Amino acid sequence: MISILIPSYNYNTLPLAKELHSQAVLENIEFEIIVQDDASPVNENTSQNSGINQIPNCRFERNEITLGRGQNRNSLVMKAQYPWHLFLDCDMLPQHSDFIRKYVESIKNDSLQAVYGGIAYRKEQPKTDEMLRWVYGKKREEIPLEKRIRFPYRHSLMSNFLVKKEIIQKFPFDEKLVQYGYEDIVLINDFQQNNITITQIENAAYHLQLENSAVFLEKTKESLSNLKLLLDRKVFSDDHTSLVKTYQQVSNLGLRKTVAFLFKKFEGVLTKNLLSKSPSLNLFLLYKLGYFCQLNSR
Repeated sequence: MISILIPSYNYNTLPLAKELHSQAVLENIEFEIIVQDDASPVNENTSQNSGINQIPNCRFERNEITLGRGQNRNSLVMKAQYPWHLFLDCDMLPQHSDFIRKYVESIKNDSLQAVYGGIAYRKEQPKTDEMLRWVYGKKREEIPLEKRIRFPYRHSLMSNFLVKKEIIQKFPFDEKLVQYGYEDIVLINDFQQNNITITQIENAAYHLQLENSAVFLEKTKESLSNLKLLLDRKVFSDDHTSLVKTYQQVSNLGLRKTVAFLFKKFEGVLTKNLLSKSPSLNLFLLYKLGYFCQLNSR
């Protein structure tokens, strides 16, 4: 019935596999769990993840060479045997013990094509050097169900996503996106353009791993490079994201180079706030806009 597909990189995914296995067994369904590490360094996590192979209907595989985020997920799809694919990031954990049950109940509806359960973050504040990722996640990814229902394509992520095998085979992940960022938006955009309905339900999984704020800023820059690539390739329209819409307004006013200059001048000030114990989400959005203008002014 369900293939649970978990792309991983240098992360102990054994606890997640155990939890998902336990829940799936209780539902008495046909299932498999495949965890595929994308050629991360061999270390203690590799040893821990090998224990997944000792769990019935579960297996851990490790790529010999790095495939990249899109290709690694597509590789998992090729290996999966069941008609429904549940994608979970390796650093997720079901919020409730009926996580699998809710998805099983959902797919009893024959007309269903894809389902998004949502993302949650712990209420407790993390360490100071992880605050930026937590604040961003709480404000921009932990979206209430009623809002997700109104804007199903805008508020869906592949980190907790159930989809029919035939659909994900027809609309695979973009393998040209090797770096971090925007691969979810590209796929969801394909779904929207081809009238693939995304059903929103209350079935969140916690995002556990919070990157160091400095690391998250660097990953943000990577994602913005991806975004520039996507716009250059005309993968989606210029107003597809709020950032790009604002960038286009700035460009139309002839202010792109000015914003890029101001970003270079004040990047240190912005960074100081974003690495602090009280990072401002508004300043983070300014940081992203400034850096994106800089990318497009070179």
